[in-house]
Amino acid sequence: MITSIVLIKTSVDRIPETAEKIAALENVSEVYSVTGAHDLIAMVRVTRHDDLADIITGQISKLPGVASTETHIAFRTYSQHDLEAAFAIGLDG
Repeated sequence: MITSIVLIKTSVDRIPETAEKIAALENVSEVYSVTGAHDLIAMVRVTRHDDLADIITGQISKLPGVASTETHIAFRTYSQHDLEAAFAIGLDG
């Protein structure tokens, strides 16, 4: 699974509506409203790199209210949840 973090600048008056439209897209797992230089962060998970272009440039970037996007691809995932599950394998109780 390929995970991308998409930083999104939107029209300030359309943040909630834009976030809801992005969250409704296939392969978008979460959308966060954030402070800072960007307004939204979307997590996109796909099985093929080619799918990223379809979703990010073909769908997210074309939504009304989206001014710009910046995409980062995750190399590796580190999660406290995953670590706890790995150490719990084989433990009773």
